[in-house]
Amino acid sequence: PMTQPDAVMIFAAGFGTRMGTLTAERPKPMIPVAGKPLIDHALELARTVAPRRIVANTHYKAGVLHAHLHGSDVLVSHEAEQILDTGGGLKKARPLLDSSCVYTLNPDVAWSGANPLKTLDDSWDPAQMDALLLCVPTARAVGRIGGGDFSVDAEARISRGGDLVYTGAQIVKPALLDRICEEVFSLNALWDLLIGEGRAAAVEFPGQWCDVGRPEGIAQAEHMMAAADV
Repeated sequence: PMTQPDAVMIFAAGFGTRMGTLTAERPKPMIPVAGKPLIDHALELARTVAPRRIVANTHYKAGVLHAHLHGSDVLVSHEAEQILDTGGGLKKARPLLDSSCVYTLNPDVAWSGANPLKTLDDSWDPAQMDALLLCVPTARAVGRIGGGDFSVDAEARISRGGDLVYTGAQIVKPALLDRICEEVFSLNALWDLLIGEGRAAAVEFPGQWCDVGRPEGIAQAEHMMAAADV
């Protein structure tokens, strides 16, 4: 079986409620940052690793995203009935991804420095890991409110609590989602199983990262990206 990821899942279904009026007429991935929608920044990153498949899930204001993606190479996993959260959304998209190992990417973040997916790929070891989370220390997490999510041991295995912030990018084996029988669930449910088995790892992103989950994150992201371009 394929041991390097060759498909990318972009999570684009969310309601974006923290964005307030910015998501009244459009889904969060269509909010422009540095001159183009967040989803286009995510797609640019995805295409640099030349995946066989790119899939985006949709739910809230899906029509706007469908129109934007129309005629592109992106396959859409539409969550019509209800929003399935990250775990449920990835599980539903599995037939479209058609890969034993996939990247997942949250589009509501911004990056400067290295390519996050290449950073993951360089550290991915499927014999030792079932999930590899890209994390950044709180000191390099722009716009982060609150502390970190994880810490790592000498073998890069993660545990809950610590200084490392999950960036919204990972490599994971989606078949493992069959271990969770709910239809709607977060990827956190899978991570907790894998943490318990020592099969969840993290690699540190060497650049800067910004959470664009709130309106003020847009200017912070643009400032961070502009500073990197100088």
